[in-house]
Amino acid sequence: MTTPDTAASAAPAASSASAPGNLNFVLICVFIDMLGIGLIVPVLPMLVGEFTGTRENQAHWFGIMSAVFGLMQFIFMPMLGAISDRIGRRPVLLYSMAGMCINFLTTAWAPNLACLFIGRVVGGMSSASMSVASAYASDISTPENRAKSFGKVGAAFGLGFICGPMLGGLLGSVDLHLPFYVAGALSAANFVYGYFVVPESLPAARRSPFSLAKINPLSALFKLAGRRDIRGLIITFALVTCAQMMLQTTWVLYTHFRFNWTPGQNGAAMFCVGLMAAVVQAGLLGILIKRFGEVRLSMMGMCSGGIVYLLYGLATQGWMMYVLIICNVLSFAIGPALQAIVSKSTPPNEQGELMGSLQSISSLGVIFMPLLGTAILGEVSHLPANDWRIGSTFYLCAVMQTMAILVAQRYFSRHHMQAAKP
Repeated sequence: MTTPDTAASAAPAASSASAPGNLNFVLICVFIDMLGIGLIVPVLPMLVGEFTGTRENQAHWFGIMSAVFGLMQFIFMPMLGAISDRIGRRPVLLYSMAGMCINFLTTAWAPNLACLFIGRVVGGMSSASMSVASAYASDISTPENRAKSFGKVGAAFGLGFICGPMLGGLLGSVDLHLPFYVAGALSAANFVYGYFVVPESLPAARRSPFSLAKINPLSALFKLAGRRDIRGLIITFALVTCAQMMLQTTWVLYTHFRFNWTPGQNGAAMFCVGLMAAVVQAGLLGILIKRFGEVRLSMMGMCSGGIVYLLYGLATQGWMMYVLIICNVLSFAIGPALQAIVSKSTPPNEQGELMGSLQSISSLGVIFMPLLGTAILGEVSHLPANDWRIGSTFYLCAVMQTMAILVAQRYFSRHHMQAAKP
């Protein structure tokens, strides 16, 4: 991270590394990694089902695999970020691409659950491309265009995850192993491009020593827990995030159990979700905030999300899920609105640490919510497809969202942050 004291020394390095291909490499790296991850989302739960005898076991083992992947991410993301500060961005990015390639190919060739686990472990240990790519973009950008560079990285992230599930669903409809081969080939191609074309962005003079304190994934959470002034907002953000993680983890299996959806149908639904998220967060967010304000918009989004979670669980026809996705447009503004409110309660010199701490909450959600959600889904998986209890995971999401609404309303009332009328 560049500090004010090193800004002068950073400028020459940034200008020397700012060849047009450098940022393009970062964008391609992020896009391909997210495309590869998105490719497998509609098909991995189905692939797990090939090695399990019952729906309950399928949900159980898929939940464990998702949690293992999240745990590896939680442990290794700060570690790889600290290593990139010490040895440079390029080696870590190349390691990430090679590891993701091994992950995809191991999964494609897996003859049993044990090999699937190996792939998930390697993938979680390697999936640091987003954080390190952002650091690379910061290295090669001037202070004036840094925000623009970060915006491009975010756009590449979103575009990859919009296109990935759709393509993965189409390929998975042909063969469940095909998306993993395609994802592995993309990662391998990106590795070759990065190895032969892309220079290092962090000069030796700007590298920092490695320390154990930097790799502790819990330190940010401990600091966040001490922020009593925004505790209500933190709890709200955690509840909203956990509900989203449970939805994402159980969606494919739920729609398969209830509507007998194929990977192609799930890919189309996820494309719809990604497209709606992109439209709201990249196009409509500024208009919505100007129209309603952040407090009111966050409350409206949480109310919309809570109702739709309930209706997801009660839906009796597959087409209803598409209608609910489109009607739930305001929920895609919850995260940015809450982050903006939290940000305004924090000094400027603590913004980076704050956002990293909020990301740690999301990382913990990736670990625990798959275990809880798939355990609940496994318990009801034997029920008939038209039994309302199959939607139990979404009912729990609705409960968490309702709790978030109550906590947020109490916080806003205590701090006199009322939703002003437009």
